[in-house]
Amino acid sequence: MFHPNRLKVLLCMALVAFAQPLFAQNYPSKAIRFIVGFTTGGPNDILARIVGQKLSDSMGVPVTVDNRPGADSMIGTQLTARAAPDGYTISMISASATIHPSVYSNIPYDIAKDFSPITVVASGSFILVVNPSLPVKSVKDLIDLAKTRPGQLNFSSSGMGGSVHLMSELFKSLAQISMNHIPYKGGAPAVTDVVSGQVELIIGPMAVVMPHIKSGKLRALAVSGSKRWPALPDLPTMAEAGVPRYEASGWYGIVAPARMQRAVVTRLNQEIVKGLGSPDVRQQVASFDLEPVGNSPEEMASHINTELVKWANVVREAKITPGTLQ
Repeated sequence: MFHPNRLKVLLCMALVAFAQPLFAQNYPSKAIRFIVGFTTGGPNDILARIVGQKLSDSMGVPVTVDNRPGADSMIGTQLTARAAPDGYTISMISASATIHPSVYSNIPYDIAKDFSPITVVASGSFILVVNPSLPVKSVKDLIDLAKTRPGQLNFSSSGMGGSVHLMSELFKSLAQISMNHIPYKGGAPAVTDVVSGQVELIIGPMAVVMPHIKSGKLRALAVSGSKRWPALPDLPTMAEAGVPRYEASGWYGIVAPARMQRAVVTRLNQEIVKGLGSPDVRQQVASFDLEPVGNSPEEMASHINTELVKWANVVREAKITPGTLQ
Protein backbone atom coordinates (compact mmCIF):
# COMPACT_ATOMS: atom_id res chain seq x y z
CA MET A 1 0.00 0.00 0.00
CA PHE A 2 1.30 3.48 -0.92
CA HIS A 3 2.21 5.85 1.86
CA PRO A 4 0.11 9.05 1.51
CA ASN A 5 3.20 11.27 1.16
CA ARG A 6 4.65 9.03 -1.53
CA LEU A 7 1.36 9.14 -3.40
CA LYS A 8 1.40 12.95 -3.29
CA VAL A 9 4.91 12.99 -4.74
CA LEU A 10 3.92 10.66 -7.58
CA LEU A 11 0.84 12.75 -8.36
CA CYS A 12 2.95 15.93 -8.46
CA MET A 13 5.46 14.27 -10.79
CA ALA A 14 2.66 13.17 -13.08
CA LEU A 15 1.19 16.67 -13.17
CA VAL A 16 4.58 18.18 -14.00
CA ALA A 17 5.16 15.62 -16.77
CA PHE A 18 1.72 16.41 -18.21
CA ALA A 19 2.14 20.19 -17.93
CA GLN A 20 5.50 20.37 -19.73
CA PRO A 21 4.36 19.31 -23.20
CA LEU A 22 1.20 21.39 -22.75
CA PHE A 23 3.32 24.47 -21.98
CA ALA A 24 5.57 23.83 -24.99
CA GLN A 25 2.52 23.39 -27.21
CA ASN A 26 1.16 26.80 -26.16
CA TYR A 27 4.55 28.54 -26.42
CA PRO A 28 4.86 31.41 -27.07
CA SER A 29 1.84 33.20 -25.67
CA LYS A 30 3.42 36.55 -24.77
CA ALA A 31 6.32 38.85 -25.70
CA ILE A 32 9.89 37.55 -25.70
CA ARG A 33 12.60 39.65 -24.08
CA PHE A 34 15.88 39.68 -26.04
CA ILE A 35 18.69 40.94 -23.77
CA VAL A 36 21.76 42.54 -25.37
CA GLY A 37 24.68 43.36 -23.09
CA PHE A 38 25.82 46.31 -25.20
CA THR A 39 24.53 49.72 -26.22
CA THR A 40 22.51 50.25 -29.39
CA GLY A 41 24.21 50.40 -32.77
CA GLY A 42 26.90 47.77 -32.34
CA PRO A 43 26.97 44.33 -34.02
CA ASN A 44 25.40 42.53 -31.04
CA ASP A 45 22.49 44.96 -31.00
CA ILE A 46 22.00 45.05 -34.76
CA LEU A 47 22.08 41.25 -35.08
CA ALA A 48 19.58 40.95 -32.22
CA ARG A 49 17.19 43.34 -33.96
CA ILE A 50 17.51 41.53 -37.29
CA VAL A 51 16.94 38.11 -35.70
CA GLY A 52 14.29 39.45 -33.29
CA GLN A 53 12.17 40.84 -36.12
CA LYS A 54 12.22 37.53 -38.00
CA LEU A 55 11.44 35.67 -34.78
CA SER A 56 8.51 37.97 -34.08
CA ASP A 57 7.15 37.52 -37.60
CA SER A 58 7.35 33.73 -37.47
CA MET A 59 6.17 33.19 -33.87
CA GLY A 60 3.44 35.84 -33.82
CA VAL A 61 4.51 37.62 -30.62
CA PRO A 62 6.59 40.77 -30.01
CA VAL A 63 10.32 40.26 -29.52
CA THR A 64 11.64 43.25 -27.57
CA VAL A 65 15.37 44.03 -27.57
CA ASP A 66 16.46 45.08 -24.07
CA ASN A 67 19.90 46.76 -24.06
CA ARG A 68 21.70 46.26 -20.73
CA PRO A 69 25.25 47.48 -21.32
CA GLY A 70 28.05 47.29 -18.79
CA ALA A 71 31.04 45.18 -17.69
CA ASP A 72 31.77 44.10 -21.28
CA SER A 73 28.25 42.58 -21.65
CA MET A 74 28.37 40.66 -18.35
CA ILE A 75 25.57 42.67 -16.71
CA GLY A 76 23.10 41.64 -19.40
CA THR A 77 24.38 38.07 -19.46
CA GLN A 78 23.94 37.77 -15.69
CA LEU A 79 20.33 38.98 -16.01
CA THR A 80 19.70 36.19 -18.49
CA ALA A 81 21.27 33.56 -16.22
CA ARG A 82 18.93 34.59 -13.41
CA ALA A 83 15.77 34.75 -15.52
CA ALA A 84 13.07 32.08 -15.49
CA PRO A 85 13.84 29.25 -17.96
CA ASP A 86 10.47 29.60 -19.67
CA GLY A 87 11.53 30.70 -23.15
CA TYR A 88 10.56 34.33 -22.64
CA THR A 89 14.10 35.59 -21.99
CA ILE A 90 16.91 35.05 -24.49
CA SER A 91 20.24 36.81 -24.87
CA MET A 92 22.86 37.61 -27.50
CA ILE A 93 26.40 36.67 -26.49
CA SER A 94 29.66 36.97 -28.40
CA ALA A 95 33.08 35.35 -28.49
CA SER A 96 34.19 37.40 -25.49
CA ALA A 97 31.86 35.34 -23.29
CA THR A 98 34.28 32.41 -23.61
CA ILE A 99 37.29 34.64 -22.84
CA HIS A 100 35.88 36.28 -19.70
CA PRO A 101 36.26 33.19 -17.45
CA SER A 102 40.02 33.22 -18.08
CA VAL A 103 40.60 36.95 -17.54
CA TYR A 104 38.18 37.67 -14.66
CA SER A 105 38.19 35.80 -11.37
CA ASN A 106 34.70 36.66 -10.11
CA ILE A 107 32.19 36.26 -12.96
CA PRO A 108 28.74 35.69 -11.40
CA TYR A 109 27.73 32.86 -13.76
CA ASP A 110 29.17 29.87 -15.61
CA ILE A 111 28.83 30.32 -19.38
CA ALA A 112 28.99 26.54 -19.93
CA LYS A 113 26.48 25.54 -17.22
CA ASP A 114 24.06 28.39 -16.54
CA PHE A 115 22.60 28.71 -20.04
CA SER A 116 20.69 26.76 -22.67
CA PRO A 117 22.51 27.26 -25.99
CA ILE A 118 20.14 28.02 -28.87
CA THR A 119 22.34 28.68 -31.92
CA VAL A 120 25.38 30.55 -33.21
CA VAL A 121 23.92 33.37 -35.30
CA ALA A 122 26.94 34.60 -37.25
CA SER A 123 30.71 34.54 -37.36
CA GLY A 124 33.44 36.56 -38.99
CA SER A 125 37.17 36.53 -39.49
CA PHE A 126 39.58 39.16 -38.27
CA ILE A 127 42.47 40.32 -40.45
CA LEU A 128 46.15 40.60 -39.62
CA VAL A 129 47.15 44.01 -41.00
CA VAL A 130 50.37 46.02 -40.85
CA ASN A 131 51.35 49.57 -41.58
CA PRO A 132 52.59 49.66 -45.22
CA SER A 133 55.91 51.13 -44.08
CA LEU A 134 56.77 47.84 -42.38
CA PRO A 135 59.01 45.87 -44.78
CA VAL A 136 56.84 42.74 -44.91
CA LYS A 137 54.55 41.37 -47.62
CA SER A 138 53.48 38.10 -45.95
CA VAL A 139 52.97 36.46 -42.58
CA LYS A 140 56.27 34.62 -43.07
CA ASP A 141 58.01 37.95 -43.63
CA LEU A 142 56.47 39.30 -40.44
CA ILE A 143 57.54 36.29 -38.39
CA ASP A 144 61.08 36.49 -39.78
CA LEU A 145 61.24 40.22 -38.97
CA ALA A 146 59.93 39.66 -35.45
CA LYS A 147 62.58 37.00 -34.85
CA THR A 148 65.37 39.34 -35.97
CA ARG A 149 63.94 42.15 -33.81
CA PRO A 150 62.61 40.34 -30.71
CA GLY A 151 60.46 42.55 -28.50
CA GLN A 152 60.73 45.53 -30.83
CA LEU A 153 57.49 45.20 -32.82
CA ASN A 154 54.27 46.50 -31.27
CA PHE A 155 50.71 45.27 -31.78
CA SER A 156 47.61 47.15 -30.68
CA SER A 157 44.29 45.90 -29.33
CA SER A 158 40.94 47.26 -28.21
CA GLY A 159 41.77 46.42 -24.59
CA MET A 160 43.58 44.05 -22.27
CA GLY A 161 42.10 40.55 -22.29
CA GLY A 162 39.72 41.14 -25.22
CA SER A 163 39.34 39.12 -28.41
CA VAL A 164 41.78 41.27 -30.41
CA HIS A 165 44.42 41.02 -27.69
CA LEU A 166 44.14 37.25 -27.29
CA MET A 167 44.09 36.60 -31.05
CA SER A 168 47.47 38.32 -31.19
CA GLU A 169 48.75 36.37 -28.18
CA LEU A 170 47.71 33.17 -29.95
CA PHE A 171 49.68 34.31 -33.01
CA LYS A 172 52.74 35.06 -30.86
CA SER A 173 52.54 31.67 -29.18
CA LEU A 174 52.12 29.59 -32.34
CA ALA A 175 54.70 31.60 -34.32
CA GLN A 176 57.09 31.61 -31.35
CA ILE A 177 57.83 35.33 -31.57
CA SER A 178 58.07 38.18 -29.06
CA MET A 179 56.09 41.42 -29.56
CA ASN A 180 54.81 44.19 -27.27
CA HIS A 181 51.11 44.69 -26.56
CA ILE A 182 49.72 48.24 -26.70
CA PRO A 183 46.14 48.23 -25.38
CA TYR A 184 43.65 50.97 -26.32
CA LYS A 185 40.19 51.88 -25.08
CA GLY A 186 38.34 50.63 -28.14
CA GLY A 187 38.92 49.22 -31.60
CA ALA A 188 38.87 52.50 -33.55
CA PRO A 189 41.87 54.16 -31.85
CA ALA A 190 43.77 50.85 -31.91
CA VAL A 191 43.42 50.69 -35.69
CA THR A 192 44.00 54.43 -36.17
CA ASP A 193 47.45 54.20 -34.60
CA VAL A 194 48.41 51.35 -36.93
CA VAL A 195 47.30 53.50 -39.87
CA SER A 196 49.42 56.41 -38.59
CA GLY A 197 52.44 54.19 -37.96
CA GLN A 198 52.51 54.61 -34.18
CA VAL A 199 52.02 50.82 -33.91
CA GLU A 200 53.16 48.24 -36.44
CA LEU A 201 50.25 45.79 -36.59
CA ILE A 202 46.88 44.58 -35.33
CA ILE A 203 44.63 41.58 -35.84
CA GLY A 204 41.51 43.67 -36.23
CA PRO A 205 37.80 43.14 -36.94
CA MET A 206 37.13 42.95 -40.66
CA ALA A 207 34.50 45.70 -40.64
CA VAL A 208 36.95 48.12 -38.97
CA VAL A 209 40.09 47.42 -41.01
CA MET A 210 38.55 46.77 -44.43
CA PRO A 211 38.14 50.45 -45.44
CA HIS A 212 41.82 51.08 -44.66
CA ILE A 213 42.85 48.00 -46.66
CA LYS A 214 40.87 49.26 -49.66
CA SER A 215 42.43 52.73 -49.39
CA GLY A 216 45.94 51.30 -49.14
CA LYS A 217 46.53 52.67 -45.64
CA LEU A 218 46.89 49.16 -44.24
CA ARG A 219 48.42 46.04 -45.77
CA ALA A 220 46.48 42.81 -45.21
CA LEU A 221 48.53 39.64 -44.61
CA ALA A 222 46.00 36.96 -43.60
CA VAL A 223 42.54 36.25 -42.24
CA SER A 224 42.18 34.71 -38.81
CA GLY A 225 39.47 32.14 -39.54
CA SER A 226 39.63 28.59 -40.82
CA LYS A 227 38.71 29.51 -44.40
CA ARG A 228 39.30 32.35 -46.83
CA TRP A 229 36.83 35.21 -46.82
CA PRO A 230 34.69 35.67 -49.97
CA ALA A 231 35.39 39.42 -50.14
CA LEU A 232 39.16 38.77 -50.10
CA PRO A 233 39.58 35.47 -51.97
CA ASP A 234 43.32 35.96 -52.58
CA LEU A 235 44.12 36.59 -48.91
CA PRO A 236 45.30 33.37 -47.19
CA THR A 237 44.24 32.11 -43.79
CA MET A 238 46.82 32.31 -41.02
CA ALA A 239 47.22 28.53 -41.23
CA GLU A 240 47.81 28.70 -44.99
CA ALA A 241 50.27 31.56 -44.48
CA GLY A 242 52.56 29.54 -42.25
CA VAL A 243 50.99 29.41 -38.76
CA PRO A 244 49.63 25.85 -38.45
CA ARG A 245 46.69 25.32 -36.05
CA TYR A 246 45.87 29.04 -35.96
CA GLU A 247 42.11 29.64 -36.03
CA ALA A 248 40.22 32.44 -34.33
CA SER A 249 36.95 34.08 -35.28
CA GLY A 250 34.52 36.56 -33.89
CA TRP A 251 31.09 35.01 -33.38
CA TYR A 252 27.66 35.87 -32.00
CA GLY A 253 25.15 33.45 -30.54
CA ILE A 254 21.87 33.20 -28.67
CA VAL A 255 21.41 31.58 -25.27
CA ALA A 256 18.59 31.25 -22.76
CA PRO A 257 18.59 30.40 -19.05
CA ALA A 258 19.63 26.85 -18.14
CA ARG A 259 17.14 24.02 -17.62
CA MET A 260 14.75 25.25 -20.31
CA GLN A 261 12.39 22.64 -21.75
CA ARG A 262 13.88 20.80 -24.69
CA ALA A 263 10.80 21.44 -26.82
CA VAL A 264 11.12 25.20 -26.29
CA VAL A 265 14.85 25.15 -27.10
CA THR A 266 14.08 23.23 -30.28
CA ARG A 267 11.30 25.63 -31.29
CA LEU A 268 13.50 28.69 -30.80
CA ASN A 269 16.37 27.06 -32.66
CA GLN A 270 14.20 26.08 -35.61
CA GLU A 271 12.60 29.52 -35.96
CA ILE A 272 15.92 31.41 -35.65
CA VAL A 273 17.75 29.10 -38.07
CA LYS A 274 14.88 29.46 -40.55
CA GLY A 275 15.13 33.25 -40.29
CA LEU A 276 18.91 33.18 -40.78
CA GLY A 277 18.39 31.26 -44.00
CA SER A 278 16.19 33.92 -45.59
CA PRO A 279 17.86 35.96 -48.37
CA ASP A 280 17.18 39.35 -46.77
CA VAL A 281 18.76 38.33 -43.46
CA ARG A 282 21.75 36.77 -45.19
CA GLN A 283 22.27 40.01 -47.11
CA GLN A 284 21.96 42.14 -43.96
CA VAL A 285 24.42 39.96 -42.03
CA ALA A 286 26.89 39.95 -44.94
CA SER A 287 26.81 43.77 -45.03
CA PHE A 288 28.58 43.68 -41.63
CA ASP A 289 31.32 41.38 -42.98
CA LEU A 290 29.78 38.45 -41.13
CA GLU A 291 28.52 35.07 -42.27
CA PRO A 292 25.24 33.55 -41.01
CA VAL A 293 25.69 30.23 -39.17
CA GLY A 294 22.52 28.78 -37.64
CA ASN A 295 23.76 25.53 -36.07
CA SER A 296 22.15 23.20 -33.52
CA PRO A 297 22.08 23.75 -29.73
CA GLU A 298 24.47 20.80 -29.34
CA GLU A 299 26.91 22.29 -31.86
CA MET A 300 26.80 25.65 -30.08
CA ALA A 301 27.45 23.97 -26.72
CA SER A 302 30.44 22.14 -28.20
CA HIS A 303 31.73 25.38 -29.71
CA ILE A 304 31.50 27.16 -26.35
CA ASN A 305 33.45 24.40 -24.60
CA THR A 306 36.13 24.35 -27.32
CA GLU A 307 36.54 28.14 -27.12
CA LEU A 308 36.76 28.07 -23.31
CA VAL A 309 39.67 25.62 -23.44
CA LYS A 310 41.45 27.46 -26.26
CA TRP A 311 41.39 30.89 -24.63
CA ALA A 312 42.27 29.51 -21.19
CA ASN A 313 45.41 28.04 -22.75
CA VAL A 314 46.25 31.35 -24.48
CA VAL A 315 45.79 33.33 -21.25
CA ARG A 316 48.00 30.88 -19.35
CA GLU A 317 50.67 30.92 -22.07
CA ALA A 318 50.65 34.74 -22.16
CA LYS A 319 50.90 34.86 -18.35
CA ILE A 320 47.90 37.17 -18.09
CA THR A 321 46.84 37.47 -14.45
CA PRO A 322 43.05 37.28 -14.05
CA GLY A 323 41.60 40.52 -12.77
CA THR A 324 38.48 41.34 -10.81
CA LEU A 325 35.22 42.36 -12.47
CA GLN A 326 34.35 45.82 -11.17
